[in-house]
Amino acid sequence: MATMNLSGEGAASSQQTGKAPTYRAPFAIMTSLFFMWGFMTAWNDILIPRFKEAFTLDFFQAMLVQFAFFGAYFIGSLVYFIISMTAGDPIAKIGYKNSLVLALLMSALGSALFWPAATAVSYPLFLVALFIVGLGFALLQIAANPYVTILGPERTASSRLNLAQGFNSVGTTLGPLIGGYLIFEYFNRAGANGAESVKVPYLAFCIVFLVLAIVFFFIHLPHVGEGKIERGAGALKFPHVILGIVAIFMYVGGEVSIGSSIINFLGQPGIAGLTPVEASKYVSLFWGGMLIGRFMGAVELSEMKSTGKQLLLAGIPIAAFIILGILSGWNVVVNYLPLLAACWLLFQFGKANAGRSLAIFMAAIVVLLAMTIFAGGKVSMWCVVGVGLFTSIGWSNTFSLALEGTGIYKSQVSSLLVAAILGGAILPPLEGHIADVAGLQVSYIVPLIAYAYVGFYGLKGHRIGRNHPAEAA
Repeated sequence: MATMNLSGEGAASSQQTGKAPTYRAPFAIMTSLFFMWGFMTAWNDILIPRFKEAFTLDFFQAMLVQFAFFGAYFIGSLVYFIISMTAGDPIAKIGYKNSLVLALLMSALGSALFWPAATAVSYPLFLVALFIVGLGFALLQIAANPYVTILGPERTASSRLNLAQGFNSVGTTLGPLIGGYLIFEYFNRAGANGAESVKVPYLAFCIVFLVLAIVFFFIHLPHVGEGKIERGAGALKFPHVILGIVAIFMYVGGEVSIGSSIINFLGQPGIAGLTPVEASKYVSLFWGGMLIGRFMGAVELSEMKSTGKQLLLAGIPIAAFIILGILSGWNVVVNYLPLLAACWLLFQFGKANAGRSLAIFMAAIVVLLAMTIFAGGKVSMWCVVGVGLFTSIGWSNTFSLALEGTGIYKSQVSSLLVAAILGGAILPPLEGHIADVAGLQVSYIVPLIAYAYVGFYGLKGHRIGRNHPAEAA
């Protein structure tokens, strides 16, 4: 039976020129998955204040939303790693496409469980549903992230992953806006438990995941990579991978800690005194900063000519400023302009080097979080919102740096890096506990420390042990 060839023109031409192939069409298709899991993950930040009110929870209990969701990443990835050790890499056996279809079906099942959880008004059942969605997303990430990095030369892997993550950020930007409106307003019914408002939106997620599973089942995706099935724990032979696992743990934990608490933080009288609906707009700006930064990172780390690169690096934040001004109001975004200018300047200092850029941007976040803790008022508000802009390249640069030089162990390394998303399950409850004891503003010391470690990885950690004999494997 004939199948549609989506390998892209670059694949065919590479066979004639001998250059590393590029796969534009498959890459474009993969961006739909990055968008979808970003869109839905951002809804967790809406669920936390919704469930906190509906079930009368304290901060620690409410943060169990992230514990269940990101804990599933750890469990699922750990199981994947154990299977790859004992029986060989599962993705190498069943292929990237079948792995993606299975992941989408699991995500659909978890989304469907929101309906009975809301009907029974059961917070534990909601946590189970989130856990299953997290398992599906874990497999999506294990397959999709390395697949994107190998759809072209390794030297531009960070650029491709930043671009894919840019579409992920489109989802995380739109997610809070749409989720906040649907859950807090459109489906919110007087006299009903607040949990009822999540039933229809998550049923829609279920349908979308089922449709995507059908689409990916029938399309053709090219097989790229080493094509070998190896047993054992070869991924752990690389010191820079081990340090990268910790960096991903810290990065995700820091990002999720801020995203999980930002609505409540902006609602405090001493900060901005915003309602949940008003605050969700700034949450969208937080995630929108990631969108801007990731597209800028994709440009900066690409192999574009210098003139075109500089034009885009300047044009992206200018265009973003105009769009944000139209959507949110010029009186709002005028305070965001200095952050955009600083982001452009830091990319100039990064000089298209993934490690250097990572270190510089994480240092900027440490400064912003220190000001968030000690300043108060609107200064703290804009500092914490600005973190989204500078955390943008953190995942892509860290992930690609950890994958470099790992050869046939890329999928196994990916499973360990995705397992490190456990940071999103561990650090938010820790932040929540500190918030209950010492206040939400003080609790931002948790992401501050986390981002400081990621900065170390970009500065030095990704180079440690790179001459290890295992690189020749």
